[in-house]
Amino acid sequence: MMALDLHVVLFEPEIPQNAGNIARTCACTGATLHLVEPMGFRYTQRNLARAGLDYWDKVTIVRHPCVSQFLEEHKGKRMLFFTGNTSRSFYDEALADAGELYLVFGRESRGIDPEVLEAHAEECVRLPMRESLRSLNLSNAVAIGVYETLRQNAFEALL
Repeated sequence: MMALDLHVVLFEPEIPQNAGNIARTCACTGATLHLVEPMGFRYTQRNLARAGLDYWDKVTIVRHPCVSQFLEEHKGKRMLFFTGNTSRSFYDEALADAGELYLVFGRESRGIDPEVLEAHAEECVRLPMRESLRSLNLSNAVAIGVYETLRQNAFEALL
């Protein structure tokens, strides 16, 4: 079995509590968290720290100055872009033995920019939900993505 190297990427997150909750999920699962600027909050904001509790020293965080630089630096890596603008279900993805995998999420208010989605159309996935609703909370969507990936990899390195 190939070791899983899981990364969670947040493009321009806007709500500090979501980022803090996601950092906590990453700490508990061993995923690396990538924060891509600009963010809608200061990295030192109290709400961010409170949501992440005392897990901050247990998560690897990589910051990137912008989406285009992140994409250029990670060209050729396996990425899944979460969006409501595709019919391809995340649950149809074979993630066992995924090796290095980046789960990419957009900002809370607008998601991932359309030009990024178009450039990565074959890597776009969605979480199933009722047709009349727009999206799940960002931290919930990340947790679903992380735990399904871990499940398909037999929860490697977790109790």
